[in-house]
Amino acid sequence: MKLPIEFLDKMKNLLGNEEYESFLKSYDAPRHYGLRANGLKINPEVFETISPFALEPVPWTSDGFYYAEGDNPGRHPHYHAGLYYIQEPSAMLPGAVVDARPGERILDLCAAPGGKTVQMAAGMQGEGLLIANDISANRVKALVKNIELCGVRNAVVTNESPEKLACNFEGYFDKILVDAPCSGEGMFRKDRAAAQSWEKYKCEKCCGMQWDILQHADRMLKPGGGLVYSTCTFSPEEDERMISRFLDIFQTYELVEIPKTEGMTSGRPDWSDGNQDLAKTVRLWPHKLKGEGHFVARLRKKGSNAPVSVGFEKEEDAPKAFRDFIRENLNIEIKGIFMVKGDNLYCLPEQIPDLSGLKIAKFGWYLGRLKRERFEPSHSLILSLQQKAIKNVIDFSAGSKEILKYLKGETLIIPGTKGFVAVCVDGYTIGWAKQTGQMLKNLYPKGWRKA
Repeated sequence: MKLPIEFLDKMKNLLGNEEYESFLKSYDAPRHYGLRANGLKINPEVFETISPFALEPVPWTSDGFYYAEGDNPGRHPHYHAGLYYIQEPSAMLPGAVVDARPGERILDLCAAPGGKTVQMAAGMQGEGLLIANDISANRVKALVKNIELCGVRNAVVTNESPEKLACNFEGYFDKILVDAPCSGEGMFRKDRAAAQSWEKYKCEKCCGMQWDILQHADRMLKPGGGLVYSTCTFSPEEDERMISRFLDIFQTYELVEIPKTEGMTSGRPDWSDGNQDLAKTVRLWPHKLKGEGHFVARLRKKGSNAPVSVGFEKEEDAPKAFRDFIRENLNIEIKGIFMVKGDNLYCLPEQIPDLSGLKIAKFGWYLGRLKRERFEPSHSLILSLQQKAIKNVIDFSAGSKEILKYLKGETLIIPGTKGFVAVCVDGYTIGWAKQTGQMLKNLYPKGWRKA
């Protein structure tokens, strides 16, 4: 493939002649494809046994797998059930390094399209609060859809600048991921458009954005909290030198060693100011492992994790129409903090800070709409429930003609008892239908339907 001459000269100077030749040859090799099993829906070991694709584990995350180029997992019904997320293998590392745990408060500051967000959500298992932010309104749409597809219950999606966000979340988060906008050099093999736009988004422009984001991330991180910084570029200015500058200015931080698997290499202190702690960062190179280029640094903010005093949104009781729906259709209770916005009902596992003045694209777990005395369940609700949680279920195999018709939005001529029905594929929820007595009225969202 054709690469920018200035980029090639820079890489040759950084790597030296021998390694540069190996690096250059990687662009003529096939790229690698990956997906991650969604731990909110299915155990990775179970997924491996039911997957129709030949899979090979990705070494740096327990839920990641390589698949063959021709498999096309995005068209399989298991994808529409949210059993996995399609993600470039190297891009799985930053989310794994965050090591999200239940009950934590986590911020994904540059979140769209959401691969790392749903990865961290799986680690949280519905407990704690996950704020997923992106400054681009167009990219936020994909972020919201992927969060709903993967059954994430505890996420709020914001569409704000880091500076604006910091005003509401001063010292609030246990962990923050900054997957920073960058010059994208590590993605040239995967995305030829990235190589073509490199002149427009070279590292000089990106460094300014990265530094601004990191400063505001510091304001939002608790003492004792963890900050993970990642890019998909080879540029030392955006990687080692950015972290070195941050450590010089924000001296309450220290680098934390990232365990390395085969093929991963340490960051390069010699490409910055010689600070040997930079060797605790990690670089992924396309000529050394099966993935694209990435850089990841893990930092800890010194100090004790003191409680933060913030204003909270007002909680409400679950409306009667919703309680009636639960009694009639589900085998479980839904607990949490309920909030009504207009005629829409939302739920979160804990109280959330006051979000006044922020642009909100998704306000927690969207349960559905209140219509006078009725409740209409959302697609987000069904995708977040297991089959056993629902009273009325119809289950199709992934290879059936019925599931294909359902995903296309077609009506299924199947008689049954009137009411809401959970449509499932191989035992996993995929959407709602309304049984009229003689047929299943299709409630699969129009914007999600297969052509």
